[in-house]
Amino acid sequence: MKNIVSLKWVLARMYESDVVIVDCRFALGKPESGREAYTESHIPGAVYLDLEQDLSAPIEEHGGRHPLPDIAALTSTLSRAGIGNESRVIAYDDQGGAMASRLWWLLKYLGHEQVFVMDEGFTAWRAAGFPVTADQKVLIPSQFLATVQHNMLVEVEEVQEKLGQADVTLIDSREGARYRGEVEPIDRVAGHIPGAINRFWAEGRDADGKWKSAEAQEERFAGLPKDGELVVYCGSGVTACPNVLALQEAGFTNVKLYAGSWSDWITYSKNPIATGDEEAPKGE
Repeated sequence: MKNIVSLKWVLARMYESDVVIVDCRFALGKPESGREAYTESHIPGAVYLDLEQDLSAPIEEHGGRHPLPDIAALTSTLSRAGIGNESRVIAYDDQGGAMASRLWWLLKYLGHEQVFVMDEGFTAWRAAGFPVTADQKVLIPSQFLATVQHNMLVEVEEVQEKLGQADVTLIDSREGARYRGEVEPIDRVAGHIPGAINRFWAEGRDADGKWKSAEAQEERFAGLPKDGELVVYCGSGVTACPNVLALQEAGFTNVKLYAGSWSDWITYSKNPIATGDEEAPKGE
């Protein structure tokens, strides 16, 4: 695994001077709960970054429920957190890696290679008897300079242009019922982007909450062209990130994130909407 590291890997390196551990715990609908959990107990030396305050921009008419943060604001946030260009960053959460993967993707997007997601999450860390603390690290600012990787991102206009193109695969990362438009608990319109296939992000983990191996991830995405263009989205661009990570583990090289995702797509009245299963055999 290139991007996922074990609890023991983190334990062995947590006090090394170039390591920055970031607590990304966050619960949708309970925006204060992640920071409260961090304040109560976290991995020693970890800093906290909040999905909505630090890793997203304010909501506007377009851009979805978790718009990408402004580059200058994000690099400033990272610098204040002690993350520099030479840092090895380890992100963790308690949400199956979804929030940690958002930070992983953002750092990759800014051109930072040394970033990893801790397998299993904080509850597993504590259950293993590894050290936790309520003490908060004194932050020593660093300097983070971004080299933006524009090829990792697509905007709504590009998705519109790519609809129906045979060499582009859209991957919807939400639960099947939301993808098919049977339920929609969060956004005001149900359904998916026409032509998208469904690969629920949480299926990238096995029954005990560990990330599946690179080979098992490859099986999840079997049939997709290894060098074909893959555009991944979800509800608001967060849970698409663990699918982007899983695709990279599986050896796919042309993977892009539609960060605005479904919650952005539906803010354009002319955008088409599909329901049902795009992969179901005809006649069913």
